[in-house]
Amino acid sequence: MIIDMKKLFILALFSAATLCSYAQKSAIGLEVGFAQSDFRLNQPLPPNDPNTKVLGLTALNGLKVGLMWDATYIKGFGSTIGLRYTFGSTLTNWVKVKDDQIGDFPRTKDRYNYSQLELYVDWQYKFEIAANTYIILSTGPSIQCGISMQNTNYYQEFNQETQEKRISRYDYSDADLQKDYQRFNVGWGIGAGFQYDRFFIRGGYDFGLTNPYKIHNFNEIPDLIKKYGNDYSQYTRGRLDQWHIRLGFYFMQWDNK
Repeated sequence: MIIDMKKLFILALFSAATLCSYAQKSAIGLEVGFAQSDFRLNQPLPPNDPNTKVLGLTALNGLKVGLMWDATYIKGFGSTIGLRYTFGSTLTNWVKVKDDQIGDFPRTKDRYNYSQLELYVDWQYKFEIAANTYIILSTGPSIQCGISMQNTNYYQEFNQETQEKRISRYDYSDADLQKDYQRFNVGWGIGAGFQYDRFFIRGGYDFGLTNPYKIHNFNEIPDLIKKYGNDYSQYTRGRLDQWHIRLGFYFMQWDNK
């Protein structure tokens, strides 16, 4: 599926780039805003466990900045091609190491820092509601490349200094933690926006279409497959979603008529 989605993205990018040369209007802009990256995971628990349908969610809040090329082909129909950088971070609360322990110690918490580059193509339609004023609807694919995914674990005993352990979730290979990630993700986004002259605000939601978790860390855990059978793999799927809202400004605009 990953190969097929990459082919679809390349086709969409090539089509949009080709059509841009025939655009009636073109613009280049900058955008900056808020983004939340959501790593969703079906908990890898035994098939007969009552909690197997509980979704794990790691939400990282942060910043999104990008450069975009906006083209209008005919009436309000057009596309945008852009490159974005996203940074997100989250810090969990302190939790007991064991649920049945007496007292609050030992305890642990985690910080996640995530950054990525994203190349996207959106097909859009701008509804002109007044002079130089538009409502925008858009949809299209994107391909995301993770730059880093750092996990810092904090461990604290009673009356002891906090211990820190830093690892990269892209490079770590301990299957017991079951949290390794793929660097590449393919998504499909939907969005809406408002534009007045050179200024705009846009928001959207990107649905992850590939499993961001390394398959070998889930589907090939020998002890679990031996105990529960190959059906265990159906509980190890996940996806990387993202929602965002950005403010932007077109610093270059021109007509190709």
